[in-house]
Amino acid sequence: MATTRMQGALALVTGAGSGIGRATAVRFAAEGARVACVDRAAAAADETAAAIKAGGGEAFGLGADVADEAACARMVAATVERFGGLTTLVNSAGVGPQREMSPSEEFRRIVEINLTGTWLVSQAARTALAASGRGSVTNLASIYGLVGSSRSPGYAGSKGGVVNLTRQLAAEWAPAVRVNCVCPGHIDTPLTATLMADAAWRATMITRYPLARFGRVDDIAAAILYLASDEASFVTGAALPVDGGYTAV
Repeated sequence: MATTRMQGALALVTGAGSGIGRATAVRFAAEGARVACVDRAAAAADETAAAIKAGGGEAFGLGADVADEAACARMVAATVERFGGLTTLVNSAGVGPQREMSPSEEFRRIVEINLTGTWLVSQAARTALAASGRGSVTNLASIYGLVGSSRSPGYAGSKGGVVNLTRQLAAEWAPAVRVNCVCPGHIDTPLTATLMADAAWRATMITRYPLARFGRVDDIAAAILYLASDEASFVTGAALPVDGGYTAV
């Protein structure tokens, strides 16, 4: 049953077209928020907004690339115009390893989306968030922002950057805006579909998880909901692992 933990919240969620971003946007709406659903794939953003509206919530979809500074300004302006302000930002847009690229191209592209994109959207939203009196930013990092990865230096480097960018902005933007991040373990999403389809990888990796399962998008959406809500009013600069114990062992 829906509650009202986000009543009055005016939220912008990037990467809202699928996976964690979609689950978060839908959960926010169910908890009383009005939600701008942003994704590089405009049709996917519209699908998420349509699902929210079908459930009685208020949302709109918008196609935008978080690596484009002008597009970041436009998405914030569109949200403020539509809702009359902005209280809540979730930087969920991200990419994983790009095997079709050369190592240097892959590194630059991942950092451009995961780290620079998080910064650009946050910077564009800062004034509106501060003006709201309850501004919060929740970034999506990763377990690989806390420990290394043998698969992708760009991914681990970008997510480590998100963790420390979170701490930097939390210190710099306080007390007007809280800034936190979530560090998910392996979550079954379109971003991890190739890995999840590899039976040998699954059998090996699951042994790293004390809770003996991989994560679900709703696990991460619930953590984001807490950090974005007024229940976390004394929480800023946190990097919260939601990883089934992966980083504990």
